Amino acid sequence: MEKVEHKERSSLGSFFLRLVVGIVVLGITAFLTPGFVISSWFSLILAAVVLALLDWLVNKISGINAAPFGRGISGFVLAAIIIYAVKFIVPGYNVTILGAIIAAVIYGVVDAIIPGRAM
Repeated sequence: MEKVEHKERSSLGSFFLRLVVGIVVLGITAFLTPGFVISSWFSLILAAVVLALLDWLVNKISGINAAPFGRGISGFVLAAIIIYAVKFIVPGYNVTILGAIIAAVIYGVVDAIIPGRAM
């Protein structure tokens, strides 16, 4: 039983670490990307959660990792689509189509530099 509890805590800790990394990477990406605006801390945190959930959902359904550099062009395109789709879910999060494409590149670079997996 102890192993199960440890694994559960590790999984929860891993989720929170990924969430924090996702918030940092998304914030840096929005700051560096023209046509990409996140208006508040609440929107940033909510967008990071929604991005993580959409990434998880797409990965479970299709088996494709949506990390921009995780699966070549398909991962890059999927990351841009997910970044763009979040604008319809999260208030205070706005990105243009071109901004989402640029953001997918920046997100991939920043995610590669910062330890942990954001998307």
